[in-house]
Amino acid sequence: MRIPLDIPPGLSADDTSFASAGRWADGSNIRFWRGRPQVIGGWERLVDAPLNGVCRGVLPWTDKAAVLNVAFGAHSHLQVFKGGGLYDITPSGLAAGLVDGTGGQGYGTGAYSTGNWSEPSLADYLPRTWSLAAWGENLIACPREGGVYAWANNTGSPAAPLGNAPARVTHMVVASTDQVFALGCDEEVSGTFNPLCLRHSSVRNNTEWATGPATTAREYILPGGGRIVAGRVIGPNLLIWTSHALFLGSFVGSLTQPWRFDRVGEKCGLIGPNAAVVVGQQAYWLGPDLQFYRYGLGGAVEPLRCSIREALADNLAASQGDKIVASSSSSFSEIRFDYPDAREGSENSRYLLMSLMDGAWSRGVMARTAMIDAGPSQYPIGVDPGGGAYWHERGQSADGGAFSWFVESADQCLDENATAMVRGLWPDMADQVGPVSVSVTSRFTPQGSETSNGVYSMVPGTERVDLRTTGRMFRVRFAGGSAPTACRIGRPVFDIAPAGSR
Repeated sequence: MRIPLDIPPGLSADDTSFASAGRWADGSNIRFWRGRPQVIGGWERLVDAPLNGVCRGVLPWTDKAAVLNVAFGAHSHLQVFKGGGLYDITPSGLAAGLVDGTGGQGYGTGAYSTGNWSEPSLADYLPRTWSLAAWGENLIACPREGGVYAWANNTGSPAAPLGNAPARVTHMVVASTDQVFALGCDEEVSGTFNPLCLRHSSVRNNTEWATGPATTAREYILPGGGRIVAGRVIGPNLLIWTSHALFLGSFVGSLTQPWRFDRVGEKCGLIGPNAAVVVGQQAYWLGPDLQFYRYGLGGAVEPLRCSIREALADNLAASQGDKIVASSSSSFSEIRFDYPDAREGSENSRYLLMSLMDGAWSRGVMARTAMIDAGPSQYPIGVDPGGGAYWHERGQSADGGAFSWFVESADQCLDENATAMVRGLWPDMADQVGPVSVSVTSRFTPQGSETSNGVYSMVPGTERVDLRTTGRMFRVRFAGGSAPTACRIGRPVFDIAPAGSR
């Protein structure tokens, strides 16, 4: 009897293997593309020398000469890659920020020996992140809780403070109306920092911030408590997340109030400034409750079901949620969340992927502190904790070295009342590069002892693998780890014979 292994896309890891029978249960560095598991693309170095500092912001854009510029905002430096060279454009006098978060205001937060004995911290101790945006061919950059800076696309000069902008800003965006927005900033009149205050410059004048009848600069205070975490441009609108809610900003063109901000979701805040991504007219993000959310223009906020969320919720490194990075991959219609897993330490080390085509989730082990989709760059760009900047989905190796991948099924049970013997496998693979191993694990009851049946290597073109194992439940694992490595798994066929009852 020959039975094809035909499993629906997506990992199902938040239940027992027997309860997830008929699904893929685990994997690393694979994605589900057009319904089938496929090894992710490789990565190649973008810059020979490592960046200075731990990068938590990256932005590609082109200048008037159609030259690609890539800005990198790290905890200690602001750098730009241009014309094949890497240049330091750190604003003069900008002190290095924190690499790790140690908690927000309250008792037991902050670095050791910071503050007075037995008094709560009155400050936030957050890793430095950057908000970056293009203004024509120039760059607007803002380190979290710092000022707003402009770089005039001259590699010989550093970024300089943006004239008249607020001195302390949580997050910065440039709207489609050619206005710079300071989200969570100093109030204009009092000069006092208000975490729910937002201000914007005049239209097409990023140095005009004074409100009045002769300008289009304005100030707003969002209701509802908490603090602004970040914002994103979505079409002609803005999305602004606080720690509690989501607001939609709409340009109405009124002389007294050019923008209107409506609360479109509650109890759906943002865990960190980089943990949201917009794809078309949809936004995806991770909340402080470690729930994934989605919002589309004209709709309502809705939670996203994630069948592998438990590992993130159980292992997210304490006080490091501000490091989480959401990004997209337009080539594969997917979104990605890189996060710090405590099993590897306090830095980003793992990621989750969700296919926007069928909602299938997958995951991997890879250290990336910053990620951004292709466009205008040809490939996505990622940066590791050591400052290595890479083109992603390019090649089939880890910058010339090997990387590991695997995908493993949950229990496959043909008949709970009878046993079976697996005698062989007909591989069904496309685009295979390098050897792929297969192993089968069997057992007779959901919590019974397991029997592993070897690791069999399949080279491209292998027609059959002979193996022998008996049981009621079978798990199948495909894996690779060569340089280069690639594989797309179709419908491999198993040769199975009845083995009686037990």
